[in-house]
Amino acid sequence: MSEPAGPADAVLAVLDDLRDEGGELDVLIGELSPAQWATPTAAPGWSIAHQVAHLAWTDTAALLAVTDPDAFAAEVEKAVAAPDRFVDDGAEAGALLPPAELLAWWRDSRVQLQQALRDAQVGARFPWYGPPMSTASMATGRLMETWAHGQDVFDALGRTRKPTDRLRHVARIGIRARNYAFTVRGLTPPADEFRVELTAPDGATVWTFGPDDAQQRVTGPALDFCLLVTQRLHRSDTAVRAEGADADRWLDIAQAFAGPAGPGRPPKGAS
Repeated sequence: MSEPAGPADAVLAVLDDLRDEGGELDVLIGELSPAQWATPTAAPGWSIAHQVAHLAWTDTAALLAVTDPDAFAAEVEKAVAAPDRFVDDGAEAGALLPPAELLAWWRDSRVQLQQALRDAQVGARFPWYGPPMSTASMATGRLMETWAHGQDVFDALGRTRKPTDRLRHVARIGIRARNYAFTVRGLTPPADEFRVELTAPDGATVWTFGPDDAQQRVTGPALDFCLLVTQRLHRSDTAVRAEGADADRWLDIAQAFAGPAGPGRPPKGAS
């Protein structure tokens, strides 16, 4: 009989999924011509190069947080000094690099980060731009960003990617960020937990989160929910549904990422 998975096994599973998520995107962008790197994406002012530069820049910052917390503290000070610009500035600088150099940077930074997280002690916590993060949380956050910015790249190229069970990580972080989505907008988070039921990519499995007797409920396809909480799709263009006023309000403001609340994507067909 196999032994039950422990904390270390769970962390390794997330890191394996993070590796695979980056690998899938790497295959796509590794085939691009230099001209294609300048293809505009749905993020205003961001090309494919900006999207990859952002991932490389953030992976580099995460690596610094894991390996040199004191040096990372200086990066946090820069973010505090320019909260509305530091993310865009990092992407802009990286996007100016030749595509081959940018791709090499992203490959190197993500591999180094994943190895540093694998080498970290169980229970370790690392500084970040928000609250400190555990190894699993850092890996999950990087997976979520890789998936979300990867979606922008796939969309810009008119390519469709097959959803995988790695979406469970994105869904979980979106659910855990529920209270943050309210707080960042100056709203009081609901007191009670919500029930969230999401249909997995296989179309048969249902991922469940929260108490089964909760009055506030959210249901729908996992892919749609993940696109919603990463603000890659407007709520009206999803099949995600809410029961209860608080759950309904949450779907209007949900975000799986730290930082200021963004405007999100407009409905399809909107000017």
